[in-house]
Amino acid sequence: MGVFACSLAVIFIKASTVDPVLLSSFRLLGAAALLSPLFERERRRHLGQFGFASVRRSILPGLVLAAHFVSWAVGARMTLAANASLIVNMVPLAMPVFAFLVASERIARLELVATLLGLSGVLVLSAGDLASGHFAGDLVCLVSMLLFALYLALGRRNRDIPSIWLYVVPLYTIGGLACLALGASRLPTVSSFAPREWWLLLALAVVPTIFGHSLLNAAMKRFRGNVVSVCNVGQFVFAGVSAWLVFGEVPKPVFWPAALLVVLAAVIALRGSRTAG
Repeated sequence: MGVFACSLAVIFIKASTVDPVLLSSFRLLGAAALLSPLFERERRRHLGQFGFASVRRSILPGLVLAAHFVSWAVGARMTLAANASLIVNMVPLAMPVFAFLVASERIARLELVATLLGLSGVLVLSAGDLASGHFAGDLVCLVSMLLFALYLALGRRNRDIPSIWLYVVPLYTIGGLACLALGASRLPTVSSFAPREWWLLLALAVVPTIFGHSLLNAAMKRFRGNVVSVCNVGQFVFAGVSAWLVFGEVPKPVFWPAALLVVLAAVIALRGSRTAG
């Protein structure tokens, strides 16, 4: 459910014309506001286990998530939905390194093999996009993927926070405020938003953020980081089908061998994760 919900983010982003920074800000702050009753309930339940120190632990992942959302919104509009989702969800290839650096999880040999195989898939995809005008968008999505992997690894490190809502609500608030500060000069444009844009922003806050990211963060509390990120690779399938239905986007022929390499890399990474676990 988390993977499917997150896969719809690219559809809402491409359908919207809101500035990427403001879009990310409203997405995160909207999710935080809607989840605030759950946060308050859990705060009262865990008075002795939750305080400012716990909120402080959400600052870095919140800032990383903000950078991921902004770069993801920019990259998704510069390339095909299937390309963007495939690249941004190559997290299993970067996760072993970040999980080792952030959460001290041992890297398995197969995970390193998977990283090289997955990178070859991206090279195939990017080489095919050199003449299509999508290459720059592919690169932006690659940077966004690295930020997403770091964000998930930081979530793994914070898995001891007693409730998922005590973690994600401060995280979304911090990320949203960071984006709002960055896009403050664009705030006057809000008055010109059409009702359609507000519905798309609400959909972004509810579907991929509240349901998608919250479910992925909950999974990170229970499973190795690479297991979650391998499952998340499936986003590109949902996103590709959705983009075909909504926008009529048809992936280029080079997408399919690249996708095969990335999925194969994800399967190998999962086997490596089991070996390491």
